[in-house]
Amino acid sequence: MRLDKWLWAARFFKTRSIASSAIEAGHVNLNGERAKPARQLKLGDCLLIRTPHGEFEVEVMQLAEQRCAAELAKTRYTETARSVEKRQRDAFAKALQPSFDHPQIKGRPTKKWRRLLTTLDHS
Repeated sequence: MRLDKWLWAARFFKTRSIASSAIEAGHVNLNGERAKPARQLKLGDCLLIRTPHGEFEVEVMQLAEQRCAAELAKTRYTETARSVEKRQRDAFAKALQPSFDHPQIKGRPTKKWRRLLTTLDHS
């Protein structure tokens, strides 16, 4: 089975083309080596997948070409304990980082908010 197709079916990426782009960009390693989208995947292969929502280290448990529900897709692989722990640490560290965005502002600041920012800068 193709690597990009499995990543899409296991719900790591929303589309196959996004999965292919990620593989070509080097965000997916197969058994410790950089892979190509058409590379054949076998049971027991280890994957290191870097996505915008985390880094996953998984072992392939099932090969399936069809996309299914998220709960069923999780049965197609097992994530290593080290990977789960690292993602939890990263999430905790991200939660501790200060946020400088105004909670009510989306996009460009309003005139009122800009004035308030400039008065805070000058005082």
